This record gives sequence, C-alpha cells and structure tokens, in this order.
Amino acid sequence: MRYVTVLIIAAVILGATATAHPHGKDRPEEAVSIEIAAEHGGVFLSIPHRDYRKGSIHIIKHYLEARRGANYGICIRNMTPERIGVVIAVDGRNIISGKRSDLKNTEAMYIINRYGYGRYDGWRTAGDTVHKFYFTDVPDSYAVRTFGDATAMGVIAVAVYREKARPKPLYERKRPQGAPRAPATEGSARGKTEAFGDERAGTGFGDERYSPTIRVAFEPEKRPVQKTLFKYEWHEVLCRKGILHCRAEARNRLWDEDPYAPFPPGYPGY
Repeated sequence: MRYVTVLIIAAVILGATATAHPHGKDRPEEAVSIEIAAEHGGVFLSIPHRDYRKGSIHIIKHYLEARRGANYGICIRNMTPERIGVVIAVDGRNIISGKRSDLKNTEAMYIINRYGYGRYDGWRTAGDTVHKFYFTDVPDSYAVRTFGDATAMGVIAVAVYREKARPKPLYERKRPQGAPRAPATEGSARGKTEAFGDERAGTGFGDERYSPTIRVAFEPEKRPVQKTLFKYEWHEVLCRKGILHCRAEARNRLWDEDPYAPFPPGYPGY
C-alpha cells in the first residue's frame, strides 16, 4: 500500500517528541482534556451536558459561560504516550484555514506531542501570527462578518485523531514554506450581518498575536477517537434556559425595604 504523507501545521508546544507505538488492544484509553481559558489566567465556567459514545467515538458536550469582550484560548492536554492531531472549529470554521469545518481528518489540524500541551488563542492568518478569539455578539463574529455563516454559531469543537502507524518513508518530501492564511473578509458577507441581530454569543477576530508554527508529517486515522464540544452562551441566556440556577434570593421585608415611600397605584405619571 502506498504511504501518503499529509503535511499540516503544528503549534509550538510543550512535550517530548513522539515515538512510534503499536495500534493494538493494549493502547491506553484516550485521555485528552480540554478547557477554555481566559487570557490572563483562570478558566471559564463549564457545565457538563452529555458524555457518551457513538460507535468508537467518545463524545463530550459542555455548556460554557461566555463573557462579553473577553479573550479566550482553547487549552488541550494530551495524556497519551503518542502524538495526536486536533481539528479545532469555532462557530463552524476551522481555526487554521477559516474554512467551513465538519471536523474531518482531511482538514488542517494542530499536532500535540505525547504528554504534551497546546494552547490555541486565535484565528491563524500566517505561519507566525493569529488574531485573538474574543466573545462577542453574533453580528460581530468572524464567521458572520467574513462568511455570513451562523450555522454552527456559539460552538467550540475539537476532534482528536490518532496517528496511523507509519512505515519508514523511502524519501523525504520537500516541505512547502509558509502557512495557509485564513480567507480575507468577503465583501458579499458584510451586508448579511444585520440579519443576525439575535442574543447568541459568537467569537470575534481580535488583535494580532505572535504565534510561531512548524509543519510536520502526520497521517491521521479515518475517524476521531474523541469529540469535545462547548456550547457557549451569555450568563443571562444560561439562566433563562435553566442551565444555571440564577434565581434571585427572596427579599426580606425588614432588611430589603425601599428607602422611600412608594407612589400609590394609579398615581398620575406612575
């Protein structure tokens, strides 16, 4: 069988270089943890929703409390003894290419070394720069402003792929220079933003940040072993949906009374 090398972008991450491991029954269960972290420390509130298997894929769903204007990063820790590939989509767009994502193994992905850690803070626009993620209203989101696409708004999704066992290549393929850019704003999409004036949360295209990458060869398996999805909403929306219990405390008639006398019912102007 012919071996095909797939070139993808790898983030500069912590962890040792991976070595080959057999894909047998003795492989450890996947142990990939994912958090959504604030720019200057701490993580956003995450509420577990569902955790189940669909065939061989472990699917994990959370609700996430978004904060208007806050920058965030997607933090992924690989606790397996082999490197993995992660396809990451925000609001339905691949964060490397900007293209519509279905979390497939043919999409651009980041690589995390065995027992390694990666943090992904923005939309990649070059091999060494990203533009920061931040929570915003739907009309200001990157997906709507650039593509007029709200079909997966408010979802941060990560698909985790194991690497196929690789035979030693007979030759080294020349590595292309540079990295794919996220598509520039499409003029036709700009006029569509007014149609999305709802209360959902989205992710904007923020300030530029230095974020160097390298390219490596990696051939992912056909199906992911894990999909983790975060449905992020504003605090008041989570309260209204009952995801968070946000009922106000009962008033105390002696402690919480108003300081002034009330107007009588039907009084003119009130």
